Amino acid sequence: MDVVVTGRHVELSERFRSHVTEKLSRLEKHDHRIIRVQVEVEKERNPRQADRAVRLELTAFSKGPVIRAEATAEDKMGALDLALDKMAAQMRRAADRRREHKKKHDRVADLLADPAAEEGAADGTSEEAVRQVGPISVTGDGPLGVREKTHTAAAMTLDQALYEMELVGHDFYLFVDKDTERPCVVYRRRGYEYGVISLDVQG
Repeated sequence: MDVVVTGRHVELSERFRSHVTEKLSRLEKHDHRIIRVQVEVEKERNPRQADRAVRLELTAFSKGPVIRAEATAEDKMGALDLALDKMAAQMRRAADRRREHKKKHDRVADLLADPAAEEGAADGTSEEAVRQVGPISVTGDGPLGVREKTHTAAAMTLDQALYEMELVGHDFYLFVDKDTERPCVVYRRRGYEYGVISLDVQG
């Protein structure tokens, strides 16, 4: 891995350059495909910006997408550590995505290699874990959860329901009709046109 260190408005010693190269070598454990890392160090000339007097930008070039990380600190070492942490976090996430993609690729390859497994996946008889989420049985990668809410409300007229819907700013409103005692939903259509759906509950 090549490391290129450049500075703007700041002199960089050989000791600092060696320190940068040593630190950046740790990135290879996250992404062994790195070819070159470009390090740009810029010193802020405004004395009022003492808390971020140095801006350091890392750009990693590899066989994959280019990864960049930037940080500011009071000194070069602090900015380097912050930028390095950001880049390492990005590389870990990218590695996790690659591993997940490989798992899916291997799964497809297994299905293609085993016609019985492919047939089972097609007719829904594959041995994927079935879990219960509330009242719903979920097979494989389904929804993570079902959120349930219960509200206490008095029966109301359609006019009151329209008023409440406009009050909360939603496009629909669930209520119990005061005259028919049926559960109903009033919803917005176009402009000032509305629709109403009511349920005739059968015993």
